[in-house]
Amino acid sequence: MKIAVLLSGGVDSSVALRLLQEEGHDITAFYLKIWLQDEFSFLGDCPWEEDLEYARGVCKQAGVPLEVLPLQDEYWEHVVSYTISEIKEGRTPNPDIFCNKLIKFGQFYDKIDDSFEKVASGHYATVENVNGIYKLKRSPDPVKDQTYFLAYLTQQQLSRALFPLGKYEKKEVRNFAEKFNLPNKNRKDSQGICFLGQIKFNEFVKHHLGEIKGDIIEVETDEKKGEHNGYYFYTIGQRSGLGLSHGPWYVVDKDVKKNIVYISKENKSERSRSIFEVGKFNWINNVRPDKDELLVKIRHGARFYECNLNFLNDEKAKVELATPDQGIAPGQFAVFYDDQACLGGGVIL
Repeated sequence: MKIAVLLSGGVDSSVALRLLQEEGHDITAFYLKIWLQDEFSFLGDCPWEEDLEYARGVCKQAGVPLEVLPLQDEYWEHVVSYTISEIKEGRTPNPDIFCNKLIKFGQFYDKIDDSFEKVASGHYATVENVNGIYKLKRSPDPVKDQTYFLAYLTQQQLSRALFPLGKYEKKEVRNFAEKFNLPNKNRKDSQGICFLGQIKFNEFVKHHLGEIKGDIIEVETDEKKGEHNGYYFYTIGQRSGLGLSHGPWYVVDKDVKKNIVYISKENKSERSRSIFEVGKFNWINNVRPDKDELLVKIRHGARFYECNLNFLNDEKAKVELATPDQGIAPGQFAVFYDDQACLGGGVIL
């Protein structure tokens, strides 16, 4: 097949490229230029230059053409503006989900020609075609599995998506990197939000929203315990970064209008909850689940919760977890699973 490979400069996408090349496919690599380095030039050298250099090295070694595709405007419109808006409203965004849906498997599809039969990436997931219905399946590596970030893809997007690493665990991918002697074989995995690179999240927020002094108040006593530089720097359930003594303290609520951050010393179990509502659904096979006992993730990672999903109407559902969780916050995504299949998800209201 003729395949477009999304190459980031990291180990995962590089191994994906080489595996597809070994299978004999016609490969072209694409590096998506979504950098925000112009507005963050005050931080020094652009951290993405290293990514691109590694991508070029991998392609040179493999004899594969590399194209650099500028998508900054599209990225700003669809992902960055959403992130800033959600933070300003006091919610917890997940820009990586929107990046996959609207950029990597959205705008990118529109930028390349139809001669590319598939678009491949280094995501840990698999796609199965079952009687014309494309199903998104979990990776065998519970920590690296990235179906959570792919839960908003559509049937049309999955029909063209290819995930060569879907059947492997991370340690196997590292072994492939050694076998291929990749230039980036010893590179550490990237962490954090997709478009920020080495820029700290708080620097990004400060740049766009500034700093607004406000009070930190203990929720039980209504006593002021300190000050902060803006409610949008904090998330529900956060424990570190408060700069307060006599802790541990947890962020338990925020008043967006009054710019107040509420904290408590109560432990996780006492501040946890097990019931919340979700909306703005995306169901991968275009129909909502026909069973109410499912598994759910409320953040990326290995942990699943057993849950009951009860639809209140077509736009909203109530989720009841079998065991409570402390870090449930509006704006997060709840992604639902039926055993190995990722069904899609909704936004926590």
